[in-house]
Amino acid sequence: MYATLTDLRAEGVGETQAGDARLAALLAEATAFIDAACGWWFEPREAVLRLDGRGTPTIEPPVPPIRLDALRLGSTELSIAPAHLVVVGAPVAPGFDGPRLTRRHGAVFPRGRGNVEALGLWGYTEADGTQAGRTPLAIRRVALTLVLRWLAPLAGPDADDARHRWRVIEERTRDQSYKLAPGAAGPLTGDPDIDGVLLRYRRPAGLGAA
Repeated sequence: MYATLTDLRAEGVGETQAGDARLAALLAEATAFIDAACGWWFEPREAVLRLDGRGTPTIEPPVPPIRLDALRLGSTELSIAPAHLVVVGAPVAPGFDGPRLTRRHGAVFPRGRGNVEALGLWGYTEADGTQAGRTPLAIRRVALTLVLRWLAPLAGPDADDARHRWRVIEERTRDQSYKLAPGAAGPLTGDPDIDGVLLRYRRPAGLGAA
């Protein structure tokens, strides 16, 4: 999950508002929502991916490799040594535009559907001084914000109004009124702040499917 119970408690969510089991379920739901919206995930996960060879030296896995343990073409084990394979993955570096596995010395991945098997640790992470990296801080904040907004009805109408105040275009009282500049609603959640992050971290179109 992209945030913890401790994170939510630090945001002011008390036991009377939601117990640990409820918060854990909401964090899991927020994580799944972010994965679906962005098309890949943002924490280290072990996985075996089946990729399509295209008769070229490079294939593009659907999620960045953090650690590649094995690469197979049918029953043939391919070398993953740096002298034979260039790996562009995570933790992502500045200028990252997508994950890639590229064979050296003129070798190619023969054409085929699901004919390349890649085993390892995968996920879009950012550098934090460790080998695996961490969940991007902006993604962590989105996960927390989603849970807080889903909890808002439990906190009463005033809290709910505060969390959704970005939606207000015009307010009137008996004596006065004011109008705010309209903002564009986001296409994923309707919240432009959340959607701006999710769109920024979305998987590029055209990457290989697992």
